[in-house]
Amino acid sequence: MIELRVSMDDVLARYANQLAVLGEKRMKQALQRGLAHTGNKARTQVVRALTRQTGLKRGVIVRAVRFRKPSHNDLSYVMETRGGDISLKYFSPRETARGVSAAPRGKRQVFPGTFMKAGWWPGRVVKPSWNGQVFRRTGGTTETGMDEFEKMKSGVFIPEEMVRGATLAAWRQVAERDLIDRIGHEIGRMLPGD
Repeated sequence: MIELRVSMDDVLARYANQLAVLGEKRMKQALQRGLAHTGNKARTQVVRALTRQTGLKRGVIVRAVRFRKPSHNDLSYVMETRGGDISLKYFSPRETARGVSAAPRGKRQVFPGTFMKAGWWPGRVVKPSWNGQVFRRTGGTTETGMDEFEKMKSGVFIPEEMVRGATLAAWRQVAERDLIDRIGHEIGRMLPGD
């Protein structure tokens, strides 16, 4: 989870006189608007960075990351995600003779002994019920004499990736660069004219 909060000390240091003119209700409204605007900018940068960092498609990241905008009573912008080890299916897998080639974290590699299709080379066929998953044989056999296999995972966890590296840096950069100035902009819009 990444959270963006207003440091009232920083805001008061720059805008104490203007905030006194606004009053408490309008002050909270200015803070809320500034947080929402800056949080949306930061969210865009986080999605871009997380897409590059994980190697997942942008649509997968957008569906995985949830956000909560600030309200009058809760002046924080929160981005969060849940989930475990992501299946290799989401990293543009392609079956080769040596195994499946996929690109977790944006680096294409071959996973030896893995497969996506059934049958013998060269007449391998796609099984619709397998839903594009990547599998590896586990060595056992079922009661019907069929080989047992398991889905392959990538080792990429979105919650872990979101709070480190380029993704966290993108969030902090936008927050530190824009938040106080944006709050000042919102305060200026709410002040009575001369």
